[in-house]
Amino acid sequence: MMMSMNPLLWLILTVINIYFWIILASVILSWLVAFNIVNRSNSYVRQIGVALDRLTEPLLKPIRRFLPDLGGIDISPIILLIAMQFFGMVVTWLFVNLGWA
Repeated sequence: MMMSMNPLLWLILTVINIYFWIILASVILSWLVAFNIVNRSNSYVRQIGVALDRLTEPLLKPIRRFLPDLGGIDISPIILLIAMQFFGMVVTWLFVNLGWA
């Protein structure tokens, strides 16, 4: 017998998982542009970059304001990914301990 998951918990964890992959795609694209593997003058690459920036910047920008200057190294995505994983674990813990899971 398989135990079913609360639909709200499933939705929260799924959104976190999807956003995890969006952040990862943004980081990989920024590396590809930095190492001249892809060029932002390509309209397809530019469209993907703009979409990823619009999806990630609202959460990354506040984190960057608090981080010290590390000489061109941006660790804000790592901090956001850790915070998202922590949030997912807290939500899961709350659902289980409140008997909603």
